[in-house]
Amino acid sequence: MDFSLTPRQREVRALAERLTSRFDDAYWLERDRRAEFPEDFYRAVADAGLLGIAMPEAYGGSGLGIAEAAVLMGTIAESGACMSGASAVHMNIFGLNPVVVFGSEAQKARMLPPLIRGEHKACFAVTEPDAGLNTAELRTRAERRGDRYLISGQKIWISTAQVADKALILARTTPREAVKRGTDGLSLFYTDLDRSKVEARVIPKMGRAAIDSNMLFIDGLAVPEDDRIGAEGDGFRMILHGLNPERILIAAEAVGIGRAALRKARDYANERRVFGRPIGQNQAIQHPLARCWMQLEAAELMALKAAALYDAGAPCGVEANAAKYLAAEAAHTACETAVLTLGGMGYAAEYHVERYLRECYIPRIAPITPHMILNFIAEKALGLPRSY
Repeated sequence: MDFSLTPRQREVRALAERLTSRFDDAYWLERDRRAEFPEDFYRAVADAGLLGIAMPEAYGGSGLGIAEAAVLMGTIAESGACMSGASAVHMNIFGLNPVVVFGSEAQKARMLPPLIRGEHKACFAVTEPDAGLNTAELRTRAERRGDRYLISGQKIWISTAQVADKALILARTTPREAVKRGTDGLSLFYTDLDRSKVEARVIPKMGRAAIDSNMLFIDGLAVPEDDRIGAEGDGFRMILHGLNPERILIAAEAVGIGRAALRKARDYANERRVFGRPIGQNQAIQHPLARCWMQLEAAELMALKAAALYDAGAPCGVEANAAKYLAAEAAHTACETAVLTLGGMGYAAEYHVERYLRECYIPRIAPITPHMILNFIAEKALGLPRSY
């Protein structure tokens, strides 16, 4: 059993390292301060052909797997870009997986190439204010009018909606009371984000200011029937197909953030001298950092295992969720430990670890909370009764 990266994965990592070396910590700190989308970074990733890393070659992608995409996203985060860099390209890389799997040939030919070339930015509009993780209670409705739908409703925590051209929207085409299961009657659309019908209202937040998070207010958005993905009422099944890849990529990004923080803490511990010796010589500094290294290594192994299973077409729900949980917890511990290792300087923006800490809460909370993952693992891996 070989746990090392494949030659192709090493190529992806090397390319990503060369690209991200042009965007240092100072660049990301400035984007954070200005709350400014990293357009030049996004363009660089697109020009390198990396937005289509896991998309079919027939539409301009590289035709690689989620394992290679995970290596890419982990390397981006590890560069110090953290979630600001990862989230700038995350949706383009994995978000249209439902189109790849369930879209018609005409839809794939129309929708995928502009996304891969970086000409279109997309946002993922599923979550709603009153539904949370209970997708069965989504209320955004899509009413059919001839050969189009009119969509109205609200969405929340929608990333990049300020800069997006397109939106992947899950909406109810059959009323909740008319279906047996709440997850029935939901349809998936990939369509233009018409600003005259959609208001994107920014949510001020703790971190990752470079990537906007929004409330969406949708009022009569006209969507052609050709923009519906798959069969009407089958949207929930299509969204489910993309959940495991998303968790794997989030896990890789979390590991990257943790490693960025650990690197800063290690360097500071070697350089900072107190009482005539580097603080890294003290076991009180060494032991927490050593634990962080082990936790991050273990989390990465689980993420790569989940990715390998997914790429092989094998079930990977337990592994993908476990990877996301382990990586997010390891990243948080590493970032907190880095801040404490730097002491007062850890609280200073110019040393960057406070930014890492703020951003590591995103993979810890989203797209699913650690509590829900524990529920899932208890049920699916241990066979315990469902608790919700």
